[in-house]
Amino acid sequence: MAELTLVIGNKNYSSWSLRPWLVLRHAGLEFDEVLIALSTNGTKAEILKHSASGRLPALKHGDLTVWDSLAICEYVAELKPDAGLWPQDRAARALARSVSAEMHTGFTALRQHMPMNIRSSFPNEGRKPGVKEEIDRITSLWRQCRSRHGTDGPFLFGSFSIADAMYAPVVTRFRTYGVALGEVEQAYADAIWTLPSMKEWAKSASDEPMIIDSAEF
Repeated sequence: MAELTLVIGNKNYSSWSLRPWLVLRHAGLEFDEVLIALSTNGTKAEILKHSASGRLPALKHGDLTVWDSLAICEYVAELKPDAGLWPQDRAARALARSVSAEMHTGFTALRQHMPMNIRSSFPNEGRKPGVKEEIDRITSLWRQCRSRHGTDGPFLFGSFSIADAMYAPVVTRFRTYGVALGEVEQAYADAIWTLPSMKEWAKSASDEPMIIDSAEF
């Protein structure tokens, strides 16, 4: 049994669970995985067995429980400082934290109208008021990060970082809903999608039997 246990929701739908899962994989830390089916009568009770917040994901490390995706990612960065989960350059690191926090707190229209659904394809769905503006903001951020700090690799800050984990679910959404991307953004999305860890998660998502009707069209 590993020292770390990550409690997550359905891999097909839980964007918040994907983020720290990718970070743990990148850090090379061994962890056990507990998956709780979302949107069932017993979901809340099962989550409360692991986290008093009543939400997923949660990371258990001995007697410690860390909840919230970004908090878990920060904790993993402290556990494994040599994993390079934040850029070394101070300015780049500040930008990485800013774009991560904006993803963490914003883009509510995109979340609502284009829920993560990795195994499905809904081209042209979800084009509700506010969604285009949020897509434009996200792609602008991607271009900004890539042009300023992405010369040493295919990710937002060259090497894979927490910022990439925060935007990985957006990459799946753009794929599911057929969002047209420019050359820079598409290359970045392809880099995320072809990560071995991303492929592993997507394969598990495609094999899940659970259906959440609110995330289907």
